[in-house]
Amino acid sequence: MAEVDKVIAARLQTAVPLVSQVSRYIIAAGGKRLRPALLLLMSGALGYRGAQRFNLAAVVEFIHTATLLHDDVVDESTLRRGRPTANESFGNAASVLVGDFLYSRAFQMMLDARDMRVMEILADATNVIAEGEVLQLMNMGDASLDEQAYLHVIRSKTAKLFEASTRLAAVLAGVPREVEDACALYGQALGTAFQVVDDVLDYAGDATETGKNLGDDLREGKTTLPLIFAMQRGRPEQSALVRSAIETGDVDKLPQLVAIVRETGALEATRRSAAAEAQRAVDAISGLPANSHTKALLQLAAQLLERRA
Repeated sequence: MAEVDKVIAARLQTAVPLVSQVSRYIIAAGGKRLRPALLLLMSGALGYRGAQRFNLAAVVEFIHTATLLHDDVVDESTLRRGRPTANESFGNAASVLVGDFLYSRAFQMMLDARDMRVMEILADATNVIAEGEVLQLMNMGDASLDEQAYLHVIRSKTAKLFEASTRLAAVLAGVPREVEDACALYGQALGTAFQVVDDVLDYAGDATETGKNLGDDLREGKTTLPLIFAMQRGRPEQSALVRSAIETGDVDKLPQLVAIVRETGALEATRRSAAAEAQRAVDAISGLPANSHTKALLQLAAQLLERRA
């Protein structure tokens, strides 16, 4: 990861001061660096030690950071990772344009791999992520969204970059296609579990730990799994209250909604859904070589369910 950070620092160099300022602001905010870490871990599990893994790990982090910049503008978010978002600090225009810079810089860096398969994976992933963002926008305030439609959105906008990270490692390692597909499946399942847990934390987390405002998803009109399960399991008046809150983005009743989500067992049901995805990830890489990197990938799937931020 130290090598990845060196690549990130070097490739953020630009003659435009505001680009550097905004880019460094959001990257310096920390974050889990989970996607580049996955690429490195999967590379290690498959025995690939080439330097290109550092470059592509930085690429996926740049793409992820660009999506964050654009997401926060679209969602009108004010807090991320416990501090003001870039759009709150620098304005919407700067955030959107610096996000564009990070996307274009990522595509410049992809060329270093001199591999059309790498380009194909990252180009497809970036396109699917954009489609997922538009789908989510279309679904805002739609209380009729079901579990299948919800999963389609998060597998597009969140899990796709996890999937691309683990698939890229397999391509670098030159493994057979069936092994590559298994690695990609691990990433997709892990990314899905990650987002489902994130949706739990929007109703059960501690703002000082999660670094974002509780109830943000509801405020933005997002129909997430805890709310879907609450509507399915709640009494008619409870379901009606949740439906109304989604359609209006009304957070004034947030305490009542949190109580409904908990009382109906929706949080436990959502956690079980996350656990099923984590198990799917574990099963996908059961055939990988037994080494410390593979062990770390298996541990990560288990620990993901316990995260609080």
